[in-house]
Amino acid sequence: MAFSDQARAKLKRFAAWGFAGLPVCIAKTQYSLTDDPKLMGAPTGWTLNIRDVTLSAGAGFVVAVAGNMMLMPGLPSTPRALSIDVDEDGNITGV
Repeated sequence: MAFSDQARAKLKRFAAWGFAGLPVCIAKTQYSLTDDPKLMGAPTGWTLNIRDVTLSAGAGFVVAVAGNMMLMPGLPSTPRALSIDVDEDGNITGV
């Protein structure tokens, strides 16, 4: 496994904050065990490249981002559903 300088720096920071030893979730291509979607299936003789890491402290794990992987955006602090309502005439408001 090879870590980018950015990933190494973040891991050191997370450890300093007391988050060393958390489980790891790896975000990688769905097409391969590697970080390269062109190496289909389970190839041999490759190195997993971790370009970034993120801390999910509330969930209790670290996400290692392998290769050129786009992550889903986070959710807002207030769900949009809280501003949606139905008035007395049955009309949906707040959408």
